Amino acid sequence: MAGRRSPSISSRKQPQQARSSELVAAILDAAVQVLTKQGAQGFTTARVAERAGVSVGSLYQYFPNKAAILFRLQSDEWRQTTALLRDILEDAARPPLDRLRALVHAFIRSECDEAAVRVALSDAAPLYRDAPEAHEARASSEGTIEAFMREALPKAPDAMRRMAGDLITTTLSAVGKDFSESPRTRAEISAYADAMADMFCAYLKSLGRQ
Repeated sequence: MAGRRSPSISSRKQPQQARSSELVAAILDAAVQVLTKQGAQGFTTARVAERAGVSVGSLYQYFPNKAAILFRLQSDEWRQTTALLRDILEDAARPPLDRLRALVHAFIRSECDEAAVRVALSDAAPLYRDAPEAHEARASSEGTIEAFMREALPKAPDAMRRMAGDLITTTLSAVGKDFSESPRTRAEISAYADAMADMFCAYLKSLGRQ
């Protein structure tokens, strides 16, 4: 028997005019507000449309269902994270470990600043996490990490560099999410980021000596 197909999570069309772009921006802004207040379980297209002050029909011109809206929010978050990675890790004027330390601080701050939305998006992930678009979006930052690891561990085997990159990014994401789920002061964020950066830098130094 053929398996059930996942609902489409792609936008129906891209806005071509300023007015259309403003409408999509209003829908996405409303979606963030609804997601933050209602969580993934209470997130509906009707609530988003009401919050944005538009008809559900207008919303459906651009997003076929709630999964498409949530995926767009998640895609935007992935793009922002990828841009953060590139801006910091590709800065050749700074030593690799300095870049890694800066990345940890920037990432942890970002996780805490946007914790409510990210927790809700994580809860909504079953709606889109297995879609091809989701796999493509998650893979977009791999090249940046691989290039950074070649700089940080120039003499290490490829397998070691891949393992180190995966360990750092997975740990940073998982621990950052857990840390950001409780309110944090700026001092707490800085101290925690320092500790994580110290751990990662010590790990890379140990690999570099092998």
